[in-house]
Amino acid sequence: MSQESQSPDTAPEDLNAVMQARREKLQRLREANVDPYPHSFTRKQLAADILSDFDAYEGKEVAVAGRLMSLRRMGKASFAHLEDSSGRIQLYIRRDTVGEQNYEIFKLVDIGDIVGVTGSVLKTRTGEITIEVSEFRILSKTLRPLPVVKEKVEGDKRLVFDAFADKEQRYRQRYVDLIVNREVREVFVKRSKIIGSMRNYLLSRGYLEVETPILQPLYGGATARPFTTHHNTLDMTLYLRIANELYLKRLIVGGYDGVFEFAKDFRNEGMDRFHNPEFTMMELYVAYEDYHFMMDLVEDMFCTIAKAVNGSYQLTFQGKEIDLTPPWPRIPLLEAIEKETGFDLYEKPVEELRKIADELHISWDKSWGQGKFIDEIFSEKVEPKLIQPVFITDHPLSLSPLAKKHRDKPGLVERFEPFIAGKEMGNAFTELNDPIDQRERFMAQVALREMGDDEAQPLDEDFLRALEYGMPPTTGLGVGIDRLVMLFTDQASIRDVLFFPQMRPEQYRD
Repeated sequence: MSQESQSPDTAPEDLNAVMQARREKLQRLREANVDPYPHSFTRKQLAADILSDFDAYEGKEVAVAGRLMSLRRMGKASFAHLEDSSGRIQLYIRRDTVGEQNYEIFKLVDIGDIVGVTGSVLKTRTGEITIEVSEFRILSKTLRPLPVVKEKVEGDKRLVFDAFADKEQRYRQRYVDLIVNREVREVFVKRSKIIGSMRNYLLSRGYLEVETPILQPLYGGATARPFTTHHNTLDMTLYLRIANELYLKRLIVGGYDGVFEFAKDFRNEGMDRFHNPEFTMMELYVAYEDYHFMMDLVEDMFCTIAKAVNGSYQLTFQGKEIDLTPPWPRIPLLEAIEKETGFDLYEKPVEELRKIADELHISWDKSWGQGKFIDEIFSEKVEPKLIQPVFITDHPLSLSPLAKKHRDKPGLVERFEPFIAGKEMGNAFTELNDPIDQRERFMAQVALREMGDDEAQPLDEDFLRALEYGMPPTTGLGVGIDRLVMLFTDQASIRDVLFFPQMRPEQYRD
């Protein structure tokens, strides 16, 4: 290579020296009347076009643009690799072809610079498809060196070593991560396909895509702490939404048969590899249906996405082979707990649940009610074992203030969660549409807030008023898009499927 590159442990003084050398080259370009940041370049082909159809392009003139990812100078000729959004192609630059003056300009180019080239397509003696450059333009002179990238090709696989591997740096400087780690770019391409496939599925069923407020005077639709802000003109506190459920159900009251939204939600809570304060949810509400209908829809929708994105119902997640082929088992939550622990928790008083938690070595808090005990026991003893897709149904009423009471089982609600690879992928109810029952549930949440539960939901009088106008039988669904993308792209952390995950403030060194 023709330049120094930045490694993760590059000393500040070394980096400054490299950057100073690049600034000097920038000045020399300007002194030679070369604009290092021109307005445009007419690109006619992508690298992949040429690589995939060499016979059509052999000997023909092409024009490509992208970033130089390697550079070898050999006196009167140089080889380089240019990478664009579609792939990487070799360039061959000869002084006799581009002219002596232009070749001197080319000597001021560094790895990482963005260039546009025109030339004819050929194969080298080693069989590599190459563009012999006749003209080139510097499109953006880079002042910072890229991280060192070591790679080799074994068979048809490209193996990369030390390619900006520090996770924290990658998340903070995603732009660099995307430059040097092509497989990261593919994760986000697949994310777009997943969302597009889900959107097309819902639109094809006649459901209406809508938008609801992000800034809300009351937050609701989930149990979580909100982020708060202040509106100066109205002189009032507003909240970033934790969910969009209550607004979407207002639209069902208004007469729509099915509505959905891809929503950015915000929850002021802990961060781990499955949680980020800002995340994406898809929520869907369908009138005149119940949670049995929604289970069928979820099963079919997930399989449709899998087929569209991966071409198969089978996938691998963190070394586990998963088969999405329907039908998926439907297991009541209490039944799943009893199968794994031997304890039947149905209608057990809190005092007995405390003893059971002790036997299962689960730490608990004296403020916990029946539902919280059941939820924690399930989370610790059952959830990690749910690798193959399954619907866990019929949850405790106290944990589901917006769900309709179970038609056959007192103390439970008609609710399900799909689990895959040991994690919840969504949440769905037969929705509560009785305004009197809903008021009682809200008041129970208010009591929890007064006892110190800052995740309990506030009383929403306007939503109750909407229900008093009448909401038809309805089923609702929320799907965590980020977790779904993790599943379909085999990523262990939510940060790997978010372009810009939340991070602690960075301490700049330069």
